[in-house]
Amino acid sequence: MKRAIYLLIGILLMNYSYSSSMDLVRENKSQAGDSLKIFSTPDLSKLSIKLANEYNKIYPDKKIKVLTVSDTKMVSSLIEKGNNGFISSAYFSGANRESLWKVIIGRDVIVPIINSKNPFLEEISKHGISPDALSGFINNIDSKNWGTLMKNKQTSPVHYYWINDESVSKGLAGFLKTDPNKHEGIKVENGESMIAAIQKDPLAIGFCKMVNIVDINKQTIAENIKLLPLDRNGNGMIDYNENIYDDFNVLSRGVWIGKYPKTLISNIYSVSLNAPKNETEIAFMKWVLTDGQQFLYINGYTDLIASERLSTVDKLYEAKVYPGTSVDKSLLKSTLAIISVLILLGLIINFILRLFRNTKSLVKTPVAILQPVLDENKMIVPAGLYFDKTHTWAFMEQNGIVKVGIDDFMQRITGAITRIKMKDKGDSIKKGEPIMSIIQNGKQLNLYSPVSGIIKELNTSLDNDSSIINSSPYNEGWVYKIEPSNWLRENQLLFMADKQRQYIKSEFSRLKDFLAAALNADSLSLAPLALQDGGELRDGVLSNLGPEEWEDFQTKFIDPSRQIWFYELY
Repeated sequence: MKRAIYLLIGILLMNYSYSSSMDLVRENKSQAGDSLKIFSTPDLSKLSIKLANEYNKIYPDKKIKVLTVSDTKMVSSLIEKGNNGFISSAYFSGANRESLWKVIIGRDVIVPIINSKNPFLEEISKHGISPDALSGFINNIDSKNWGTLMKNKQTSPVHYYWINDESVSKGLAGFLKTDPNKHEGIKVENGESMIAAIQKDPLAIGFCKMVNIVDINKQTIAENIKLLPLDRNGNGMIDYNENIYDDFNVLSRGVWIGKYPKTLISNIYSVSLNAPKNETEIAFMKWVLTDGQQFLYINGYTDLIASERLSTVDKLYEAKVYPGTSVDKSLLKSTLAIISVLILLGLIINFILRLFRNTKSLVKTPVAILQPVLDENKMIVPAGLYFDKTHTWAFMEQNGIVKVGIDDFMQRITGAITRIKMKDKGDSIKKGEPIMSIIQNGKQLNLYSPVSGIIKELNTSLDNDSSIINSSPYNEGWVYKIEPSNWLRENQLLFMADKQRQYIKSEFSRLKDFLAAALNADSLSLAPLALQDGGELRDGVLSNLGPEEWEDFQTKFIDPSRQIWFYELY
């Protein structure tokens, strides 16, 4: 009887597998070809056509055609039929549906700006301006002074500049809860005119698009322009989690990881019903997320920062595995699946009952399983290796080639590594340059090279199983073999085992300070996930934290260590 049941299960599963495979083949065949039609909402029409044309120039045999669709019902219909398109969250409210497959390709971000010579800049930088204060300022035409904004007795007038731009007005209306048509101030025609006006006026304030404030040549904020810090929680201070306004790149990261008000952000998505499976579509999307990003700025949109591009391309890369199930399932295939599951469920229940009967006389005492404690005294620090302050290691082999990898401290605090992004064989690398990215379910950290030289070999086994780094960071988990170009000088800045152990202790103290600041900022609910009873750190302490904390860890923990050795070297 059992053999008959197992045979039936096998036949059913084989039929189901074959049916699924044939569906996939038919689906891929139906989508095959070198042309691709995508749709676009009207606000993105110019950008979409530009992206398609530039891609067609590079790959003339791959024809990308754009259809502009203004009717939101038609947009929904095209998505439901499996078409891919570019939409903005500002134009199409359905962009936020969880059932859709979508990736962000760019943004339209509204920012408040002031003159960098504002007489109250020091106080504003410390305390910020709350949304409530800004809303009261906009709504009260009789209180246009800096005292209204700063909640003090300053009587100096505020010169408020506004742009007659629909997207800016709509974003401000959502953020400040004001009438988008209610403006009492100095009207300017566009973002460039606003920047020019505020650059000349120390008492000015205005809202414009993020792309307007960028000096494209220097990749910094335009001269004489300062971002106005927003005190989002209204406590009268720019807290740790709000401190993103001093640098353009820090602001860009803050936008990505959620530190910036969402009502001032309109995301641009590539969206469809299911993950893309057509090779032409995947190739085009990868180009849009990499080389194609240069065309967002010239069309008035903010491109993605490098870390977000990598994370988003990873999502697209995973789409090639053809995840999910097709919506067009036949009744026969569904029936076979249900029967197979029911039979398997019956066998499992039978096995459990038999096991219970055989062991019912035994009394089991439940054992609590505790996550291991992260102990600084138990870090593996092998003798003979050189260690870098950014938590990579180097070892020169007899043939003069230097093997490079990640130290035990880094792999222990991140937890299971799900993917590693490596450079190519033959690439030239300098000490302190980014050499690899370790990724855990979309969250990533960039690590720096401990040596300069040319990459001679990659550990290709990490492509299939990056967790080898966790299980064997100093042996099977090595990452590169590098031909060094400045070994005698650079190894003087690396640690041997004894000094590395001392350094690890100081790193533990720094790690606790970082976690205390991060968790106390706005993530107190995550504290139990990071700490054991008594305040001890858990193994894989970063694994339960989100991308926001990972980004902060990169900029406030890893990057400063790189800067320390840089000053020592130069």
